[in-house]
Formats: sequence, structure tokens, C-alpha cells
Amino acid sequence: MISPLDKISPIAQVGAADKTEQPEKADRSIGSFGSIFQSAIDNVIATDQEKTKMEYQLAVGELDNPALLTIASAKYQVAVDLLVQLRNKAVDAYSELTRISL
Repeated sequence: MISPLDKISPIAQVGAADKTEQPEKADRSIGSFGSIFQSAIDNVIATDQEKTKMEYQLAVGELDNPALLTIASAKYQVAVDLLVQLRNKAVDAYSELTRISL
């Protein structure tokens, strides 16, 4: 047996309540969402610069320990992989949202 539905509040009341609360929530979520991506992008840029510096130092003979270049390259690859995974998850979430029918 299907249970009866609860009383649905009028649309005008719901809309008025949502208008006051949504901008604050949206601003926080957009800010944190954007800051996560910006942090990942900054991390990729920083690790790329570090790797490029190590490659230059190795090429001119200033790098004493070549293992440092390997470590820097691995850090860069992990940073890029993380950024790609974040992008993939964001695209998946967006596609899920577009499939929702109201």
C-alpha cells in the first residue's frame, strides 16, 4: 500500500524562503568549488616550474642528484592526474544534473 503524501506547502512560500537563503549558499559553494580548481591549477603550474628548473639544472650540469628530477617529474604527473580527475568528476556531476527532469 502506498502511504499518503504530506501536505505540500504553497509555492509562493517556498519561493520566498529560497530567495533569501540561496544566494549565500550559492556564493559559498561557487567560491569553494572555484578555489578547489584554482588550487589544483596552481599546483600543476608550480610543479611544472619545479620540474622544468630541475631539467635545466640537469642539462647544464648543476644538478648533483638526478633522482630529484625523477621526484619532481612524478610530483608533476600526480598533480596533472589530480586536475584531470577533478575535471572528470565535475563533468560527470554536470551531466547528472542535466539529466534530472523537473
